Amino acid sequence: MRDEDTLMGIQQALDELYAMAADHAILVEGRKDRASLNRLGIDGEIIEIQGLGPLRAVERVEAGARRAVILTDWDRKGGIIASDLAGRLSALGIPFDASVRARLSALSKRHIKDVESLWSLVERLTLGQPGERLPRNKD
Repeated sequence: MRDEDTLMGIQQALDELYAMAADHAILVEGRKDRASLNRLGIDGEIIEIQGLGPLRAVERVEAGARRAVILTDWDRKGGIIASDLAGRLSALGIPFDASVRARLSALSKRHIKDVESLWSLVERLTLGQPGERLPRNKD
């Protein structure tokens, strides 16, 4: 896949994630993942699993009566955590989305393996594209 196509696909997935952030809690592994999403202009309720653990993270989603987006890394550990979260969310009847994670993984796995590197990948791909927009933090 050409870098231009990769960038376009990633930006479409990020646009969808940006829209979902209004009424979904986004479950990420740690603070660097949150920072990367914030640099990409995605905010809202981002719940870090590190420190809380999967059970408390899911309880936090449930307490807010919200939907969730599972956005763990696409390495082996991230896959295990995503599967655990999906099981816990399903058991509580909490709607969740894992498709954005799957798309970002498929699009970027030859370049990166984690959410924290997403900002730098988008920046690198964007700088290689004349006329393309560079995502910026809204602040």
